[in-house]
Amino acid sequence: MSDENRESGGVVTFGFVCVQNAGRSQMSAAFAERERRERGLDDRVEIVTGGTHPADEVHPEVVEAMREVNIDLADRVPREVSTAELDACDVVATMGCSTLTLADGVEGRDWALDDPHGQDVERVREIRDEIAGRVVDLFDEFFDGA
Repeated sequence: MSDENRESGGVVTFGFVCVQNAGRSQMSAAFAERERRERGLDDRVEIVTGGTHPADEVHPEVVEAMREVNIDLADRVPREVSTAELDACDVVATMGCSTLTLADGVEGRDWALDDPHGQDVERVREIRDEIAGRVVDLFDEFFDGA
Protein backbone atom coordinates (compact mmCIF):
# COMPACT_ATOMS: atom_id res chain seq x y z
CA MET A 1 0.00 0.00 0.00
CA SER A 2 1.41 3.37 -0.94
CA ASP A 3 1.86 6.13 1.62
CA GLU A 4 -0.71 8.18 -0.30
CA ASN A 5 -3.29 5.39 -0.10
CA ARG A 6 -2.50 4.88 3.59
CA GLU A 7 -3.01 8.57 4.34
CA SER A 8 -6.27 8.67 2.39
CA GLY A 9 -7.76 5.92 4.52
CA GLY A 10 -7.37 3.03 2.11
CA VAL A 11 -7.83 -0.56 3.20
CA VAL A 12 -4.75 -2.53 4.22
CA THR A 13 -4.80 -6.31 3.89
CA PHE A 14 -2.49 -8.34 6.12
CA GLY A 15 -1.88 -12.02 5.45
CA PHE A 16 -0.52 -14.48 8.01
CA VAL A 17 0.60 -17.82 6.58
CA CYS A 18 2.32 -20.97 7.76
CA VAL A 19 2.25 -24.56 6.59
CA GLN A 20 -0.52 -25.98 8.78
CA ASN A 21 -2.41 -22.81 9.80
CA ALA A 22 -2.68 -24.42 13.22
CA GLY A 23 -0.34 -22.35 15.37
CA ARG A 24 1.67 -19.26 14.50
CA SER A 25 -0.53 -17.93 11.71
CA GLN A 26 -3.67 -18.51 13.79
CA MET A 27 -2.17 -16.60 16.72
CA SER A 28 -1.03 -13.81 14.38
CA ALA A 29 -4.47 -13.45 12.81
CA ALA A 30 -6.18 -13.46 16.21
CA PHE A 31 -3.87 -10.75 17.57
CA ALA A 32 -4.40 -8.74 14.37
CA GLU A 33 -8.18 -9.04 14.77
CA ARG A 34 -7.91 -7.79 18.35
CA GLU A 35 -5.59 -4.95 17.34
CA ARG A 36 -7.94 -3.93 14.52
CA ARG A 37 -10.90 -3.87 16.90
CA GLU A 38 -9.08 -2.01 19.70
CA ARG A 39 -7.80 0.66 17.30
CA GLY A 40 -11.19 1.12 15.65
CA LEU A 41 -9.87 0.05 12.25
CA ASP A 42 -12.58 -2.42 11.28
CA ASP A 43 -13.20 -0.58 8.00
CA ARG A 44 -9.49 -0.16 7.20
CA VAL A 45 -7.90 -3.56 7.84
CA GLU A 46 -8.62 -6.93 6.28
CA ILE A 47 -6.97 -10.07 7.62
CA VAL A 48 -6.24 -13.27 5.72
CA THR A 49 -4.85 -16.42 7.27
CA GLY A 50 -4.25 -19.89 5.98
CA GLY A 51 -1.76 -22.63 5.35
CA THR A 52 -0.25 -24.41 2.41
CA HIS A 53 -1.06 -27.83 3.94
CA PRO A 54 -3.64 -27.17 6.69
CA ALA A 55 -3.92 -29.37 9.75
CA ASP A 56 -7.21 -30.77 11.02
CA GLU A 57 -7.32 -28.52 14.09
CA VAL A 58 -5.51 -25.70 15.84
CA HIS A 59 -2.81 -27.17 18.05
CA PRO A 60 -4.15 -27.69 21.61
CA GLU A 61 -1.13 -26.01 23.19
CA VAL A 62 -1.82 -22.92 21.08
CA VAL A 63 -5.50 -22.88 22.09
CA GLU A 64 -4.42 -23.10 25.75
CA ALA A 65 -1.82 -20.32 25.50
CA MET A 66 -4.19 -17.98 23.68
CA ARG A 67 -6.95 -18.61 26.20
CA GLU A 68 -4.57 -17.14 28.81
CA VAL A 69 -4.75 -13.79 26.98
CA ASN A 70 -8.53 -13.99 26.54
CA ILE A 71 -8.51 -15.10 22.92
CA ASP A 72 -10.46 -18.26 22.14
CA LEU A 73 -9.20 -20.27 19.18
CA ALA A 74 -11.04 -23.48 20.10
CA ASP A 75 -13.58 -23.13 17.28
CA ARG A 76 -11.11 -22.09 14.57
CA VAL A 77 -10.44 -24.49 11.75
CA PRO A 78 -7.17 -24.40 9.80
CA ARG A 79 -7.73 -23.62 6.14
CA GLU A 80 -5.84 -23.54 2.90
CA VAL A 81 -4.89 -20.12 1.64
CA SER A 82 -5.27 -19.37 -2.05
CA THR A 83 -2.86 -17.60 -4.34
CA ALA A 84 -5.60 -15.06 -5.12
CA GLU A 85 -6.00 -14.25 -1.42
CA LEU A 86 -2.26 -13.71 -1.04
CA ASP A 87 -2.07 -11.62 -4.21
CA ALA A 88 -4.68 -9.27 -2.72
CA CYS A 89 -2.57 -8.63 0.40
CA ASP A 90 -0.40 -5.61 1.04
CA VAL A 91 1.84 -7.55 3.44
CA VAL A 92 2.15 -11.31 3.95
CA ALA A 93 3.93 -12.47 7.09
CA THR A 94 5.22 -16.01 6.87
CA MET A 95 6.34 -17.81 9.97
CA GLY A 96 9.70 -19.14 8.87
CA CYS A 97 8.52 -22.19 7.01
CA SER A 98 7.31 -20.91 3.69
CA THR A 99 8.52 -21.14 0.13
CA LEU A 100 5.72 -18.93 -1.17
CA THR A 101 6.20 -16.83 -4.25
CA LEU A 102 4.28 -13.59 -3.83
CA ALA A 103 2.97 -11.32 -6.55
CA ASP A 104 4.69 -8.07 -7.40
CA GLY A 105 3.49 -5.39 -5.03
CA VAL A 106 2.93 -7.78 -2.12
CA GLU A 107 5.48 -7.27 0.62
CA GLY A 108 6.67 -10.51 2.14
CA ARG A 109 8.05 -10.71 5.65
CA ASP A 110 9.52 -13.83 7.16
CA TRP A 111 8.99 -13.71 10.90
CA ALA A 112 11.12 -16.87 11.39
CA LEU A 113 9.23 -18.12 14.44
CA ASP A 114 9.57 -21.55 16.01
CA ASP A 115 6.67 -23.93 15.51
CA PRO A 116 4.73 -24.16 18.79
CA HIS A 117 3.43 -27.66 18.01
CA GLY A 118 4.65 -30.12 20.61
CA GLN A 119 6.40 -27.44 22.66
CA ASP A 120 5.92 -27.05 26.40
CA VAL A 121 3.47 -24.36 27.44
CA GLU A 122 6.20 -21.94 28.54
CA ARG A 123 7.79 -22.01 25.08
CA VAL A 124 4.38 -21.58 23.44
CA ARG A 125 3.83 -18.52 25.65
CA GLU A 126 7.14 -17.06 24.48
CA ILE A 127 6.19 -17.59 20.84
CA ARG A 128 2.73 -16.14 21.51
CA ASP A 129 4.19 -13.03 23.13
CA GLU A 130 6.68 -12.56 20.28
CA ILE A 131 3.82 -12.74 17.79
CA ALA A 132 1.73 -10.25 19.78
CA GLY A 133 4.59 -7.75 19.70
CA ARG A 134 5.18 -8.18 15.98
CA VAL A 135 1.50 -7.65 15.22
CA VAL A 136 1.46 -4.43 17.28
CA ASP A 137 4.60 -3.26 15.46
CA LEU A 138 2.98 -4.01 12.10
CA PHE A 139 -0.09 -1.95 12.99
CA ASP A 140 2.10 0.87 14.33
CA GLU A 141 4.03 0.91 11.07
CA PHE A 142 0.92 1.16 8.92
CA PHE A 143 -1.19 3.33 11.18
CA ASP A 144 1.38 5.52 12.95
CA GLY A 145 0.66 4.10 16.38
CA ALA A 146 -3.08 4.79 16.02
